[in-house]
Amino acid sequence: MNLTSEDADPSEQRAAVRPAAANAQPNRVTFNRLELNRILNLYGRMVSDGEWRDYAIDFLKDRAVFSVYRRASEVPIYRIEKDPRLARKQGMYSVISATGLILRRGHELDRVLLVIDRKLAVV
Repeated sequence: MNLTSEDADPSEQRAAVRPAAANAQPNRVTFNRLELNRILNLYGRMVSDGEWRDYAIDFLKDRAVFSVYRRASEVPIYRIEKDPRLARKQGMYSVISATGLILRRGHELDRVLLVIDRKLAVV
């Protein structure tokens, strides 16, 4: 019994296409679960204080960016960036203000976020 293309199982066809599609997507820098959890915890506290209202996440080829907005129509007041190319130099994490000034850069995300996390900064 011969199977024609009409009789073939559609799931077998998708399985054959899936690996090629996965390789076609370029590598991107992303935040891992622990990093994103730490950033979103800070974001949640600032939203409850009424200071922040919106955010955006961008996964680019060379870096990942978490942008924080006071209002959705404005420029971001802070950008939290992860740039693995700087991991051995100044540190891959940085907090950048709306004017483009790098407020803090380092190897550990928790220590870099202290510049905008008032609750943890005041001990």
